[in-house]
Amino acid sequence: MRSIAVMNQKGGVAKTTSSVNLAAGLARAGKRVCLIDLDPQGHGSLHLGIEAMGDIPTMYDVFTGQRPLSAVRRMVASNLWVAPSNIDLAATELELVDAANRETVLRDAIAAMTDEQPFDYIVMDCPPSLGVLTVNALTAAREVFIPLQPHFFALQGLSKLFETTALVTRRLNRDLRVTGIVLCLYETGTRLAADITEDLIGFLQSADPEAPWANARIFNTRIRRNIKLAEAPSFGQSIFAYVPNSAGAKDYEALTQEVLADEAQQVPGGPQAPVQAQAPAAAEAPPVELRRAA
Repeated sequence: MRSIAVMNQKGGVAKTTSSVNLAAGLARAGKRVCLIDLDPQGHGSLHLGIEAMGDIPTMYDVFTGQRPLSAVRRMVASNLWVAPSNIDLAATELELVDAANRETVLRDAIAAMTDEQPFDYIVMDCPPSLGVLTVNALTAAREVFIPLQPHFFALQGLSKLFETTALVTRRLNRDLRVTGIVLCLYETGTRLAADITEDLIGFLQSADPEAPWANARIFNTRIRRNIKLAEAPSFGQSIFAYVPNSAGAKDYEALTQEVLADEAQQVPGGPQAPVQAQAPAAAEAPPVELRRAA
């Protein structure tokens, strides 16, 4: 089973769009997928037609120990389940402050669910913050995907993201690796996008080999700006169900195929490698060196 945390503390970079459509794409390919919505805004749930109100169980019930994850997930399409959330989830940041093992609640819940019913993929849509919910996702995941808009300011927080993964790797989850960066809202042919992509490639190539992001790659697929991707959530559908022949659907299908192709590869030190005898030290991420486009 591959467990993937999709994270970026910056909003508006297509994090939820990527989480939902990657999960839907994998399900269309015949994989059993559970999308876990960890954002109190509940946008991932709404994107797939679930408005978690009233008596509908949510991830808040999982974090407070009221329900197991298997009782919260809901099947929304063939091979695709969603564990929804709503604004109640925001309270867990305070409620878990003094709780024992607060960083491993989600990991334990996923383990219990997959013992009952196996999944091929767990995709976690993280909130746009680096709080306890995101730390839970990083503790439960083996891989991190970072959706990134190729703009100057969008890259400023990348070093902080890397530092957070290094800290979690050292203290909580030795298997955790940043394995992919997805360039979203891409404007083909612009100098800015090309320059920032080049700088990002250089930064990754110069990474400390012991760092959790050492083997990260930029996916070949570029998720282009597409109005249909923005429209799909209002219809409670993935892009594949909404407009399957759109540019957005083609881009996320290409991304899905790249992710599926990784299954056959054994990346040294990557998500499928054996656990190391000792946890690596938390590497400090140097600032990403960027140049402003003229």
